[in-house]
Amino acid sequence: MIIDIHGHYTTAPKALEDWRNRQIAGIKDPSVMPKVSELKISDDELRASIIENQLKKMQERGSDLTVFSPRASFMAHHIGDFNVSSTWAAICNELCYRVSQLFPDNFIGAAMLPQSPGVDPKTCIPELEKCVKEYGFVAINLNPDPSGGHWTSPPLTDRQWYPIYEKMVELQIPAMIHVSTSCNACFHTTGAHYLNADTTAFMQCVAGDLFKDFPELKFVIPHGGGAVPYHWGRFRGLAQEMKKPLLEDHVLNNIFFDTCVYHQPGIDLLNTVIPVDNVLFASEMIGAVRGIDPRTGFYYDDTKRYIEASTILTPAEKQQIYEGNARRVYPRLDAALKAKGK
Repeated sequence: MIIDIHGHYTTAPKALEDWRNRQIAGIKDPSVMPKVSELKISDDELRASIIENQLKKMQERGSDLTVFSPRASFMAHHIGDFNVSSTWAAICNELCYRVSQLFPDNFIGAAMLPQSPGVDPKTCIPELEKCVKEYGFVAINLNPDPSGGHWTSPPLTDRQWYPIYEKMVELQIPAMIHVSTSCNACFHTTGAHYLNADTTAFMQCVAGDLFKDFPELKFVIPHGGGAVPYHWGRFRGLAQEMKKPLLEDHVLNNIFFDTCVYHQPGIDLLNTVIPVDNVLFASEMIGAVRGIDPRTGFYYDDTKRYIEASTILTPAEKQQIYEGNARRVYPRLDAALKAKGK
C-alpha cells in the first residue's frame, strides 16, 4: 500500500467556511452566533468535494489511503475562547469522520484539538478521546503555538503538555506537530510559520528530555522537518554542547519526518540525512503548494514522483517509506488495516 499520512480537508463545502465566519462574528456580537444545527452539509456534498479533488488526485498519482484531518490553516486556535475552539473542532472532526465513513478504503481520520491560548491542554482530552474511541481516528494534530505566530505557550517539553502525552501513549496514537494560521505579519503562514514551527518543535525536543518521561511517545514533524535535515550538523553539535545523547538515541526513536518536500533535491537531502526508519510518505495534497512546477510539468505536491525517482533509496526502502513506517508509527492505523485483511 501507499499511505499518505498528511492530508487535510481543504476542499470542504463552502457552507463550512460560511458557518465559521458567522461564528467569528458571533464572538463580538453573541446575538448572531450560529447554532451547530444550522450547519447543513449533505453526504452528497461531501462526496462531491472529495471525488473531484482528493480522491481524483490520489487515483491519478497512485496512493491508496490518506490520514485525513481538518484543514490546518482553519484550526485558528487564536480566535475566540476555548468554547469557540471546542465547537469548531468538533464540527471539523465530525466532517472528517463522515468522509472516512463515505470512503472507508481511502481515508481515515486524525483529530484537530480544541486548543486555545492560555488554556490548559488537558481540556482537549474529551475531544481527543471521542475522535479515537468513537470515530476510529488514528492520530491527532498538536499545535505548539495556539497563539497564531506569537509563541505564548511553553515548549513542548513543558509539563503542561503532559496530560496530552499521557493520553497519546495510553491510546497508542502519534501527534503531527502542526501549527495553524499566522496572525503575525512577520510570518507568512505556509512559507514561514509552518516551517519555523517544524524546526522549533524539533529543537525544543533536542533541548529537553521529554522522551525519558515518555519513551513510547511519537511525534511526526511535517514538511520534511522544516530546516532540520538541512542543518543536521548544527543540531548534532548543539546536542553535544548540551551534553545530550547522540540524536539517534536522544530523539530519533520518537520523532519522524514526512515527505512534504516539493522538489527532488529536497527529498534526496531528506533521505540522505534522515534514517529511512524515520521518514513517512506524505504529500499534503491540495494544500499549501497547489501549482504545477514549470521545470517538470507536474504538481509540486506530487511527492510520490520524487520517491520513485530517488536513486538513494532501494525498492525495499521506498516501500518502507510508503507503508511500513506508517504502520509502525500509527498502531491504530495498522490495526484498522489488518481488520480489513490489508
